[in-house]
Amino acid sequence: MKEITITMPDDWHAHLRDDAVLKETVPASARQFARSIVMPNLTPPVLNAKDAKEYEARILENRPANSDFRPLVTLYLTNSTTPEMIREAKSQGIVAAKLYPAGATTNSNNGVTDISLMSPVFEAMADCGMLLLIHGEVTDGEIDIFDREKVFIERYLVGIVEKYQNLKVVLEHITTKDAADFVKDASANVAATLTPQHLMLNRNDLLVGGIRPHYYCLPILKRNTHQQALRAAVASGSPKFFLGTDSAPHMKGQKESACGCAGCYSAPAAIELYADIFEELDALDKLEGFASFYGADFYGLPRNSKTITLIKEKWKMPSEITVANDNVIVPFWAGQEIGWRLK
Repeated sequence: MKEITITMPDDWHAHLRDDAVLKETVPASARQFARSIVMPNLTPPVLNAKDAKEYEARILENRPANSDFRPLVTLYLTNSTTPEMIREAKSQGIVAAKLYPAGATTNSNNGVTDISLMSPVFEAMADCGMLLLIHGEVTDGEIDIFDREKVFIERYLVGIVEKYQNLKVVLEHITTKDAADFVKDASANVAATLTPQHLMLNRNDLLVGGIRPHYYCLPILKRNTHQQALRAAVASGSPKFFLGTDSAPHMKGQKESACGCAGCYSAPAAIELYADIFEELDALDKLEGFASFYGADFYGLPRNSKTITLIKEKWKMPSEITVANDNVIVPFWAGQEIGWRLK
């Protein structure tokens, strides 16, 4: 197969950041995606409808000419979020809110410290049809970092799904067989997103032969058995699993430091990387559903009408990308060969 045409995909989990870096991140996403669910973990975070609309405007200012790219900005849940804030945001077109356990990842210190206190918020979300997006990790110091997702599912997610059966839940960037099995067996109101890095790599790729900071993300890469379970999940064609890059840029110095930031910036070649993955899995016929249909269907949004075409042509990801003020981002898969190119 030398060429494939699919319905234009969406990214159901993206970090565009803010301010000057939007000049890089927004065009990178818009080149391949019709819509992106945009994460709210800015500094300060996106807490309410007003914040979300102002952030959306800043993103649209950086949208390429003649582009129809649509950012779907989300709310950042905190201990102070109220049902009234949820209902107001929903009335303003906000489709989802993000649950970060406090301290779980980048800019999450303002996140929720006690999930048991969120019942009124979850009830309001279920009632008005706003989706709950979850970074599913506990942050207890005694829990091994490789077990944090599994423990979160057992400790919190099982109860959330059982108690709020009308609440649509997306377990984001899943990394374990435990998560894949939970989502597969849960009700139709539970789904998951999967990133390129968790499908392509495991913790050996991060740690063996030296630490590779540009593969470091949270949740962290797991062992090979978990990677294979994720690959099997997307190859199955189940509509419960769909595309969410978790593309998250950090400047080179922030990654290559004594305490490097977590995040992989995959947006410059996201759809091409997924095409490589699905080809390896002998499942290219499943790519369109994963990338273009299942997320839109789960969110209750219309499928896109435009298409994109990928051609079978080798090229290399740039080693570095220069952004505002001569800062440099090292993209995920920097300097390495990719087998498909967006036409």
